[in-house]
Amino acid sequence: MDSIRSRTGVPMEVIDLHFQGKAGRIASFLIRHQGGAMLIESGPGSTIGGLEFELRRRGLAPTDITHLLLTHIHLDHAGAAGWLARQGAHVYVHPRGAPHLIDPGRLLDSASRIYGDDMDRLWGECLPVPEEQITTLDDGDEVAVGGVGVVALDTPGHAEHHLAFQLDDVCFTGDVGGVRMPHSGVVIPPAPPPEFDPQRWRQSLAHIAAQQPEYLALTHFGLFLDPPEHLAALRRGLRDLTRWADETVAEANDVADLQARYTAWLEAWALEQGLDPADWAGHQAINPAWMSALGLRRYWKQKQG
Repeated sequence: MDSIRSRTGVPMEVIDLHFQGKAGRIASFLIRHQGGAMLIESGPGSTIGGLEFELRRRGLAPTDITHLLLTHIHLDHAGAAGWLARQGAHVYVHPRGAPHLIDPGRLLDSASRIYGDDMDRLWGECLPVPEEQITTLDDGDEVAVGGVGVVALDTPGHAEHHLAFQLDDVCFTGDVGGVRMPHSGVVIPPAPPPEFDPQRWRQSLAHIAAQQPEYLALTHFGLFLDPPEHLAALRRGLRDLTRWADETVAEANDVADLQARYTAWLEAWALEQGLDPADWAGHQAINPAWMSALGLRRYWKQKQG
């Protein structure tokens, strides 16, 4: 399923950005309105060609995108925001994320320390967004254009600067909705540093559940029709991840040992939950276990005081 209409008849389409040439990794969501279209998530700079191709295949040009809504400013979600701003899009983001769009230098420096020589291959160019083309959103704020209204939900836990978006009965969850491969029932919480906070994440899931969505739209990846089951699975995942951290972080000899232990544990855990072994590579591509191990280590250290 790659297109639906919301409860009030607003059309919405899933755009597969084919990250690294693979289907089902990173999605952008297209919502048409009377004066053009809005996107939720830009994807990274490395998928601009794919985004442009998919827009033109739908009879649209990049200049038809009037509004870009970002769940958060991590590069896989927002790396192409500056390019879309150059095409004329106005960008909507959490107040904590806006400074990093205006001047992405610190964000890119941090990512470069993690990804090294793979930065360009993975994420491509990340252009700044002019300040005058940014509007910040707080919880409950609505973006209304051309007969379409989308409400922002403040949803920290994966990142402090995280928003979800509600369009009628559809909730666009960003990463606070976890990572789930198409046609899979297994949901894995991505826990990268430095802002992984399971307690606040659980509060965010309660906030999403209170909206009573009929559909969850996950950036990683696609539309799902089982919000209660999905959110319950995500809560169990958060419980099991943090329990693993409480029991294991102190035993690791060093960071590399911790990353190896967590990768092995997470793969075994996911397969036990019913993950198709063929889907493990997809999870590793967009939610690498070695990075979540660092987030869990930071969570454990903060918990120790």
